[in-house]
Amino acid sequence: MQVLVSGNWTTYKSRIVQYLQQLAIITPYARLGMDYSNRSDEKKGMNLRFERRSEQMPAQAREVKHHPNGVNNLLIQQLLERTNNKSLLKFLTNDLSGITPSAAKKLIERLGNSFDSDMSPDELDDKQTTRLVQLLRSTDNLFKSPDGGCLSPLGEYNLNLGIQKVIEPEIIATARDKPGAYDGHPFIVEAAVALGGKDAKEGITVVRFANRIPLLFEGGADVATRVANSKIKWSSYKIDHKKDKIGVFVSIVSTKVPFKGTGKEYIGDDITEIQLSVKRALQSCCQQLRAHLAKRNALRDVKERRSRLLKYIPDVSRSLFGLLESMRKRKLEEAQGLRVASPRKRLAAGRSPAKRLKTGAIETSIMDNLSKGDLTADTIKERLTEAVLVTVNEGMGDSEDEKGGKSKSKKDDSDRQSLYLVPLYDKPNDIQNVIQHPLFDFFPMNVTS
Repeated sequence: MQVLVSGNWTTYKSRIVQYLQQLAIITPYARLGMDYSNRSDEKKGMNLRFERRSEQMPAQAREVKHHPNGVNNLLIQQLLERTNNKSLLKFLTNDLSGITPSAAKKLIERLGNSFDSDMSPDELDDKQTTRLVQLLRSTDNLFKSPDGGCLSPLGEYNLNLGIQKVIEPEIIATARDKPGAYDGHPFIVEAAVALGGKDAKEGITVVRFANRIPLLFEGGADVATRVANSKIKWSSYKIDHKKDKIGVFVSIVSTKVPFKGTGKEYIGDDITEIQLSVKRALQSCCQQLRAHLAKRNALRDVKERRSRLLKYIPDVSRSLFGLLESMRKRKLEEAQGLRVASPRKRLAAGRSPAKRLKTGAIETSIMDNLSKGDLTADTIKERLTEAVLVTVNEGMGDSEDEKGGKSKSKKDDSDRQSLYLVPLYDKPNDIQNVIQHPLFDFFPMNVTS
């Protein structure tokens, strides 16, 4: 099929491209293409191709009977003329949907004395027909909800594939709300929330569909836009609606889409049933994203912490080495009698022999490593780097789960034991399982205090 359309291409090029992109989202089972050639300047020509992504077609709509809340005088008159039922009771239960025999009897009682269950549908005059229509439209508690089988929504699977094909987001979540109804017309709301993607902008970008047709104009007054901007508390789902690149996709299918205005480009938010359904669908998407975002934020925090720690390791290594080197020189001068021990050391000399022995053993080991050149600034830097990488990679602290609480790391805190490092003044002879390291020896002990 070929269509020849004349128009101002320069002005409306972006709208045509936008329409095709959104059409590719809502029809991932179709292959779309557009070729534009400029006769005066070939360089201005362009080609667009959207390949088919899905092999699954939306479910076909099936024929259903009219719901009593959505009828009018003309429709009821046509049904009365076509019916094969011989009584008004049979007409209400068989030719309309959602009316049980008991509900039909109650309805006829409310109609008044001029109506009878056994009266023929042909006997109703215009006045009685008007009375019947008024009662059908105003009665809610007697009828079942409209059947959504007459609708053909795209489906979460296809909606997900369509968005991935065109937008290529980092994260995406889809949801479908339960079928609803307004004025006797069933509707189904499907929604998706995507973060990031190709050509995505900061803030909330709303893409709207009605009966799988893109809506491009007058989006500010649409129910999807208003719900996304004012009814969803994005911060509760760890999403920054001002800085994050958020794509909101809302598809509404119905036997009667409640468009506003003659252009039929937006759906008003004055219908409470549709507004609440859109809100529930978007909230369901955000709840799915919250779990992924919590993990992503935890991983980002770990990377940032590792980066900060690694940044200061060179300075810390040099400072530690300088401090240890000055201690070594001072200790050497004290041993040679060139320096008098500090008051703190003279006070420490009054401690128990065991404590003096422990302190002396550690200092001697460190000083020997410094003298031999085994302990240098580069060695400290290397060991600190290894410790930071091991500790950070294992995960530091608790991360928040999708419900906003705190989840433990791999091991529960109840399995952890406090570890106290006590210096030894003399090398023990009765301890096994000694952990040896070039900088120290670790002797596990049971210490009580």
